[in-house]
Amino acid sequence: MTEILADLNYWVTIFLLMGGLYIIVAHGNMVKKLVGLSIFQTSVYLLFISPGKVLGGTAPIIAPGFELYSNPLPHVLILTAIVVGVATIALGLALVVRIHEAYGTIEDDEVQEMEAD
Repeated sequence: MTEILADLNYWVTIFLLMGGLYIIVAHGNMVKKLVGLSIFQTSVYLLFISPGKVLGGTAPIIAPGFELYSNPLPHVLILTAIVVGVATIALGLALVVRIHEAYGTIEDDEVQEMEAD
């Protein structure tokens, strides 16, 4: 039981990853697909942040008395990924609005049927 609790952040990551992937694959509503994509992205953020913090480590500033440092690179990369993720979701929502204006629906099977006709 303690092994499971020690790796709780990885279990949450797997749960979010599978939940987001299921939402993307199972739903035809484009807004729901974007929500699933956002959940999937959040799981990737958690996956990258988890090994970034070292217990007992300090900021990577060389000072006497400190020997263990945390790596700041995962945190910086995640900040960049969050900005890119927000831009991706915003662009996706803008495209959904345009698709709704053009076809009157945001269900992808209905849009594909209209395109086939």
